[in-house]
Amino acid sequence: MKALEISEAKAPAKDILEATKSKMGVVPNMFKMMANNPSLLKAYTQADDTFRNDSGFTSQEQEVILLSVAIYNGCRYCVAAHSFIAKNQSGVASEVLDALRQQKELPDAKLDALSNFTTSVAKERGYPTETATKALKEAGYTDQHIAGVITGVGMKTMSNYLNHIAETEVDDMFAEFKWEN
Repeated sequence: MKALEISEAKAPAKDILEATKSKMGVVPNMFKMMANNPSLLKAYTQADDTFRNDSGFTSQEQEVILLSVAIYNGCRYCVAAHSFIAKNQSGVASEVLDALRQQKELPDAKLDALSNFTTSVAKERGYPTETATKALKEAGYTDQHIAGVITGVGMKTMSNYLNHIAETEVDDMFAEFKWEN
């Protein structure tokens, strides 16, 4: 797949790329790949917006969810990008980020339950294990959070699959967090 520059993109992808560049100063390679089909870029960015603003999760919890899915799906691009976001924008503790990336138990029991449930949803294709579901609820999460995890899994699966097919190159700004599964 070809990464599209702003000038090559069709509406509404062009508008999204322009807004992203205005906000971030750069257009991430994944967005350039998604611009090949405006419906994908629009669906992804709208899902991301609602997940960030309406899911009921803290920014740290959001990154645990998105990293858990990306790691399970083996998406090198998304693991690098969300590791960057986790460390530099969301305040995820280094020990939590390292454990996630190494696929080890998280040092925070509540986040560990969230990560395990998220991975179970992805792995079991929407039929999380009873153990993972029970642990999530015992950690204090509610039905709102269960539904929010589904949003995160769906959104991240779209981007993971695109990056697999497109072999999206990790942006320089995320290079410090390159990851191999």
